Amino acid sequence: MKTPSPENFLPLKPHWFHVLLSLADDEQHGYGIMQEVLERTGGKVRLWPATLYGTLRRLMEEDLIAESDQRPAPELDDARRRYYRLTTLGRRVLAAESARLEDLVRVIHSKRGLAARKVEA
Repeated sequence: MKTPSPENFLPLKPHWFHVLLSLADDEQHGYGIMQEVLERTGGKVRLWPATLYGTLRRLMEEDLIAESDQRPAPELDDARRRYYRLTTLGRRVLAAESARLEDLVRVIHSKRGLAARKVEA
């Protein structure tokens, strides 16, 4: 079976993007992912457990993440936790989506006067 192109996944659903981004530097368990997304977005994005675990399942089905074989030291771990990591495809999809978003931001900044306009409440 041929590996799908990262572009086939774009644009990523926002919660998929946040989960992949949380796994970019290190493996994480579900609650850690939830907390990192909440902190990184200043509370603007909250992955509720049903959403998070459904997303993790779908990302594993698409081979973008995998359950990790690595575990922290037993005294630092809870045996019930499942840890997740990016797959090679997941890393490529995250890079492609990041590039797509960076291009979009460049277009936004290139629009004359857009940055100077203020949104009226």
